[in-house]
Amino acid sequence: MLEVRDLDLYYGDAQALDRVSLEVAQGEIAAIIGANGAGKSSLIRAIAGIEKPRAGRILFRGRDIMGWESYATCNLGIGQVAEGRQIFPSLTVQENLEMGAQLRRARDSTRQSMQQVFAMFPQLAERRTQLAGTMSGGEQQMLAIGRCLMGKPELIMFDEPSLGLAPTVVQEVFQTIRRLNDGGMTILLVEQNVAVSLKLAAQAYVLENGRIVMQGRGDALLADDRVRRAYMGL
Repeated sequence: MLEVRDLDLYYGDAQALDRVSLEVAQGEIAAIIGANGAGKSSLIRAIAGIEKPRAGRILFRGRDIMGWESYATCNLGIGQVAEGRQIFPSLTVQENLEMGAQLRRARDSTRQSMQQVFAMFPQLAERRTQLAGTMSGGEQQMLAIGRCLMGKPELIMFDEPSLGLAPTVVQEVFQTIRRLNDGGMTILLVEQNVAVSLKLAAQAYVLENGRIVMQGRGDALLADDRVRRAYMGL
């Protein structure tokens, strides 16, 4: 579904991504792991159209979307749950969800999508009139996921979805990601919890200093001594 080929990204003279290539198969979870500053979020932002790479190709269903504006990539079916949630704190839960349905591809199914989101996250239905900024971090993360689903994505990119959340809430987030994937959603996951990421992922990539240095099946990388020493302290 998604293919990145030889992607180079710079911030001024500083290179953030160096000939990065990866594939995300339809219906699978692909994980990107790496230390802070490795370039994981830069890669997500480049695919989303927020950052403009200097070279390479980004193919979605065989269509080259390199350099597209972010609204165009969203309307094509690429959704993003951003790091730090980035909900609209001064809007209600329902208003946040309605914002997610403003894409052309999603407007005609707003009511149906909202019913599906409320069925998945009953706590959001209970708090639909509550200001989003007054909710807990876990509830805001569920709202961020729900808002993304309102856009009718075919692929969702999760950028550090467990960041800053309590352990019990983290478990709920990963269960939600698994449930979405079981329902057919294709997922690209960037996550600091390496062990859980690799258990979830069919395919995984290790990013170091802007370069892919290892790749393979998630379970194979989970058992790799180099990965266990570098990222799990084992």
